[in-house]
Parts: sequence; C-alpha cells; structure tokens
Amino acid sequence: MSTGIKKVLLMGSGAILGAMIVLGTSVWADKVDKEALKSDQISIPLKELRAFVEVFERVSHDYVDEVEDKKLIEGAISGMLSSLDPHSAYLPPADFKEMEEHTQGEFGGLGMEVGMEDGFVKVISPIDDTPAQKAGIKAGDLIIKLGTEPVKGKTLREAVKIMRGKPGSKLLLTIVRKGEDAPIKIEITRAIIKVKSLKQRMLKDNIGYARISQFQVRTGSDLKKSIAKLEELNGGALEGLVLDLRNNPGGVLNAAVQVSDVFLNEGLIVYTEGRIKNSKMRFEAKKGDLLNGKPIVVLINEGSASASEIVAGALQDQKRAVIAGRTSFGKGSVQTLLQLNNGAAIKVTTARYFTPSGRSIQAEGIEPDVVIDRVKIEKLEKERVSVKEKDLSGHISNGNGESETKKTEKEGNKDKDEKPSEADELNELLDVDYELNEALRLIKAMSLAQQMKL
Repeated sequence: MSTGIKKVLLMGSGAILGAMIVLGTSVWADKVDKEALKSDQISIPLKELRAFVEVFERVSHDYVDEVEDKKLIEGAISGMLSSLDPHSAYLPPADFKEMEEHTQGEFGGLGMEVGMEDGFVKVISPIDDTPAQKAGIKAGDLIIKLGTEPVKGKTLREAVKIMRGKPGSKLLLTIVRKGEDAPIKIEITRAIIKVKSLKQRMLKDNIGYARISQFQVRTGSDLKKSIAKLEELNGGALEGLVLDLRNNPGGVLNAAVQVSDVFLNEGLIVYTEGRIKNSKMRFEAKKGDLLNGKPIVVLINEGSASASEIVAGALQDQKRAVIAGRTSFGKGSVQTLLQLNNGAAIKVTTARYFTPSGRSIQAEGIEPDVVIDRVKIEKLEKERVSVKEKDLSGHISNGNGESETKKTEKEGNKDKDEKPSEADELNELLDVDYELNEALRLIKAMSLAQQMKL
C-alpha cells in the first residue's frame, strides 16, 4: 500500500444522496497512522493477479469495441469493492470532491439518499424541503427507471450520473412502492440542495420540538442554540422535548455524538469494533444535560439511518428517552475512506458500531419502545353538502335587521383578511402528522408521571 494514500474513517449509510455521493456518518482523521500502514502485512495472491492481467489483456485486445485502459482498471476496482457489501465503493476524483462538498450542507441533486437493492435504486430517505420530498418520494421506494432508461444492469454510480443535471431541468422517475399495484411515475425538477439540518418550534404545554433532517458538522452546536431559543419562546425551562429523527439518513459521526451528549450527563454513547487498530473507537458523554432530566421522545422510522440510530440507541440504552415510531433502517457499519494519489478514493467497510449496551444494529435497526404504525390521514373536505336553517324555504329572519346572506359574506371576508395564527398552524400540523401527535400525547403522560414522583 502506498504511503501516499490519505486515510479517512467514516461511518454510516455510505449511499448516494439525491444525485450526489454522500458519506453517511463520518469521522475525518486528522492524522494518518503511517506506522499502522507500514505494519500491515499484505499477502499478495500472485496466481490470481496473473489471471487478472491475462483477462485485462484479452479484453483490451479482443473486445468488440476499443476500450480505454483507464476504464477497464476503474471497472475492475469498482467491481472488487462493490462485491464486498453495498457500502464499499470506488469514488473517482469528481465523485470524491462532490462528497467532500456535501458535508458542508450544500450540493446539487434531487434531495434523497439512495442505495442499491436487487439491481434497482432504493430510496433510503428523502431530505426535508428538497424536490424529492416535495414530489412525494418516500423511504423504501424502488426506482426502476430514470427517464426512459431502465435502472437494471446499471451500477449505482451510473444511475447517479443520470440523476445529475442542470438545476431546473426535469427527470421522470418510475417507482415501485409497497402497497401500490402498479408503478408510479414522478417528475422531479433538479435543484441546488441547501440542507438546513435543524428546525425547532414550540408545541403545547411547554413542550418543545426539534427536527434534525441530517447530521452536519454544526448540528450539535445548533441543537444547543435551538433549545435556548425554545426556552426563550417558552419564557422558561421546557417540560419536555420531541426530537424528530424520521427520514434522517445520517451524517457526521461527531455530530451524532454531540447531539446525544446534549441530553446525557455521563456514560457511553457509541463504540466501534473491527480488525484494524484505527477502527476501535469509544465516545463518552460529558456532564451537562441541557434539559435537566425532563422527558424526551425520539421519533424514528424506516428512513432513520446511521447517525440517527446512534442517537436513538444511545438515549434508549441510557434510559434517557422513549423511542417511538417504527424500526429504523439498520445501518451499523463503519467505512474507511482512503484517498488515492490520483485524487480518487476507495471506501471499505472496516468495523461495526455498537450501542452502549453492546447491541450491533447492523441489518436489525433500533426497535422503538412505543410502536406507531403508519397512518394515512386525509382532511375532511371544507365544503360539504349540508342543509342549514337559512336554506329552508320560508325561514324567518334573525331579527337583527340584517340578512343572513350579508352576515355570512362579512364573516367570509373577515376570514380571508386574517392570517392563521400560530396556534392554528400548530393544530393543523398535529392534525396531519399522526406520529407527532402521538409523541406529544406520550410526552405529556411522561411529564405528568414525572411530576407525580416529585
């Protein structure tokens, strides 16, 4: 192995975000352990390498069309890594550069994280406020066509190249969705994606709400600011917090650790184990629970992966929060990123991560303490066919000297002029978001039980 290789550790979903290469949960090493690289003993299979060279020569000489040597070599490297697991991969220089740019929270694409399953592109989760999410893409969707081109037979990188394009241009996706009898066609307009990782608002009864859509470098510090802002809006300490990690595909490992640490005073948050020395890491909480033990409900679903599972697993094992929703994605492996001399990189799975109690959630996911099944809520039509007193033939007047028709018109105009209040917006949100509504009920009960113990 060349000593010119730059070594970087990363954990997470290791998938493609929108039309961009993304690292799931990552830890960027400040220094390369050169001694560890030198001490690694590599057994070189000469017989198999001779076979590789022979195949290379045959294909280069005999293939029906002339193929560039570079393309053959890159294809061989890509095939070697993709045969290991869904997250090991070869990143050409352009893809590696885009991956680094993504960690800053701004990138071009559709706004969803995807992987490969049975030869099709599988949506791990759409990202909040992106074209994919607004178009109705859901976690678990299988993309079988990109425009007119079938996905089957393409690598993930090839599929992603098709998804890339000029912002404002459109791409028609053909999707197979569980529960639907026929494929669904969804047209998405490409855009520059600016991911705001955290949003907050007050709910009811002094309970705050924080939504983390992705774990970025600043998410931990942003969460602290959000809690301070919520306390300011509330005029005092919060009685509880709903932490929403639904459809959060992951992000930076240190951010997941920092978010967990916001609510813990001590104890293990997460640890990793693998064959090489650098793959063994432990992260401990520091004193400073910003909520001072107040109840927390963490919402997760099948689109919650990687860093989201680290947070949910840590708070669940430490009995600091109740986890509600549905079983998470189950991405519990660690990848090591090796930057090559040509500007490309290879990503190889080197370890698994474990929750404080020693659970590996790889391919299992975090099971919620309280299951909230997926429910489709449809609003009732505003205008219903109904009969009122004023509609009855020969009804008497109201005695106020004003016709009911004019009164109704005035009331209607008044409604048009007035903007919905914050309370109205909250009620509307709770009406359509069944899981959030259930989380609010749950945290109220927890808060009441806590007060009764005091």
